[in-house]
Amino acid sequence: MRIGLLGTGPWADMAHAPALRRHEGLDFVGVWGRRPDAARELADRHGTRAYDDADALLADVEAVAVALPPGVQAELAVRAARAGCHLLLDKPLAATVPQGRAVVEAVREAGVASVVFLTTRFQPGPEAWITEQASSDGWFTARAEWLGAVFTGDSPFADSPWRREKGALWDVGPHALSVLLPVLGDTRRVAAAAHGPGDTVHLVLDHTGGASSTLTLSLTAPPAAAGAAVELRGRAGATLLPETTEGPVPALVRAADALLASAEGGLPHPCDAAFGLRITEILAEAEALLNGGT
Repeated sequence: MRIGLLGTGPWADMAHAPALRRHEGLDFVGVWGRRPDAARELADRHGTRAYDDADALLADVEAVAVALPPGVQAELAVRAARAGCHLLLDKPLAATVPQGRAVVEAVREAGVASVVFLTTRFQPGPEAWITEQASSDGWFTARAEWLGAVFTGDSPFADSPWRREKGALWDVGPHALSVLLPVLGDTRRVAAAAHGPGDTVHLVLDHTGGASSTLTLSLTAPPAAAGAAVELRGRAGATLLPETTEGPVPALVRAADALLASAEGGLPHPCDAAFGLRITEILAEAEALLNGGT
């Protein structure tokens, strides 16, 4: 499958471009970015072509991977779907619920496949754990902690404007939700939301399966405190999401596998644009509570 890359930032350079170049089932045709010089530099590093016009790239490929801020991603995802391109998207799907709905509608109307890259869902150990726990019932409660040091440590994403604006809720919140929702069921409501230090937020979710969960999300944790953990408790006892040291590139290769399978078989992947929209809706509900809504 011929695929292009939209985006030239650190994530595109360190994750997307290497994965697209490595994948044996993909022909990495080219890259487009909002900064033409950055597109040319990235293309040179990864042995592909830089495009000055996004629509020209869309016309030359069957699929696109997107590594752009959520608001920009949503707009270009709609254009790409309407051009007949399958979509390998990043999280969060969009910056607002209407943007997310527009992506889902464009995917549906065009009949293209979509996969939202939620890292944990494409790592073998964690994904097997999620599948195993989802097959069990009797879960009583869960806690998820996703603590990053993006703004307190040495991170290539420290200068990201959208992360500065949207914070941990929108950056790492999708990761936590991608683990909790398939196990505990969709949320009936965000029962509570509160600010912590820095950009830290605390959420309480009420799930359709009868369990509740608590989330602590941060991009401003002390570097020594950074890390992710999910614990489930119920009739079967307690269990922890297994840790992994695998980097993002192998997981992105598997996400591309999933996109190819969905495009060829016509069946939606569990982490498709519709799932990304549901996560966006929950994040927006939590954001409204944090901003004083009810």
